Amino acid sequence: MAASAGQNLRIDADRLWDSLMEMAKIGPGVAGGNNRQTLTDADAEGRALFKSWCDAAGCTMGVDKIGNMFATRPGTDPDALPVYVGSHLDTQPTGGKYDGVLGVLSGLEVIRTLNDLDIKTKHPIVATNWTNEEGTRFAPAMLASGVFAGVHTQDWAEDKTDAEGKRFGDELDRIGWRGDEDVGARREKMHAFFELHIEQGPILEAEGKDIGVVTHGQGLSWTQITIHGKDSHTGSTPMPMRKNAGLAMARILLEVEEIALSHAPHAVGAAGHIDVYPNSRNVIPGKVVFTVDLRSPTLSVIEDMEARLEKSARRICDDMGMEVELEKVGGFDPVTFDEGCVTAVRNAAERLGYSHMDIISGAGHDACWINRVTPTAMIMCPCVDGLSHNEAEDITREWAQAGADVLLHAVLETAEVVE
Repeated sequence: MAASAGQNLRIDADRLWDSLMEMAKIGPGVAGGNNRQTLTDADAEGRALFKSWCDAAGCTMGVDKIGNMFATRPGTDPDALPVYVGSHLDTQPTGGKYDGVLGVLSGLEVIRTLNDLDIKTKHPIVATNWTNEEGTRFAPAMLASGVFAGVHTQDWAEDKTDAEGKRFGDELDRIGWRGDEDVGARREKMHAFFELHIEQGPILEAEGKDIGVVTHGQGLSWTQITIHGKDSHTGSTPMPMRKNAGLAMARILLEVEEIALSHAPHAVGAAGHIDVYPNSRNVIPGKVVFTVDLRSPTLSVIEDMEARLEKSARRICDDMGMEVELEKVGGFDPVTFDEGCVTAVRNAAERLGYSHMDIISGAGHDACWINRVTPTAMIMCPCVDGLSHNEAEDITREWAQAGADVLLHAVLETAEVVE
């Protein structure tokens, strides 16, 4: 990076924190966090606030036909491709104030800081908000960045429905955030992408590190399993005559635990989504629908876990006289992030004197898809007790500043400061 950019250049930590707290007022949760699920009225309000801040920073806002937002600060070279920074504004139903939001608002803070100091870059800088990263309302996760990267088709994504049967495309129109840019039109016109995110795990805090330099991302596989048993009275149905779908699910989940442990320490597996029918205290479950989440940084391990899950699920249900359906409803291969962008992040942390370590992301992020179309890297900051997807999710102001400072310097190195 050019020396004139300043080795000690920092973002405005108070302004970033104030922006995080202001955004957190939109879609408040019930226990101090946020419920700003994608394509809800709260999402629309959060988008409008972000746009107003981008407008005030002199950016030009573009929105594509699936709702992805792109706020551009121009560079000095009209032919130079933009450096993108960002994440997502949508949250889990019981989400925190920082998951995703930190990355979006830190991207904006980079632009604000450059404006304050009148620093010009050769490459434009684009602060980005990707639609429906969480996948909690419309599965799968990272939906709109997946369409952008050419992984999914737009029609397929727009036909996704939520628990109430509402279509993604209809809800996007309803909240008024369908833009006019073709999705993916920018795909061949990107110089790099950087995403700052809270770790969503306990490693950085436990190791006392300020910054996680993300070298790889775990692959993910989501398999939705539906078991058909027979609902009947819990008190009057003899044990040998029951077809308890809940019991079959429990036995499958024990297998999931064993399968993941067999690939320790990096593989993980669990079921977070579980629906039990009819969900009554005195009725044996006649049907269950649950999603098994399997992850590993090694593709062959994911494939082994998938195969063993299917074999175990079918064996258990056959032995119990029940029907079972398995459907893969989401997933992506493990990711290796761009060596040049990762080096820029590591250089930035060292230049600023922040303690850092290489880390593998255990969660999926928009960067995992964008890495397919442009050089990409991620920066992580600690979060308290590694807790995320929970209203108690928390970070310190100092952690937020460290992550945004590193983002600033990595972006400046990549976007090229103009003397």
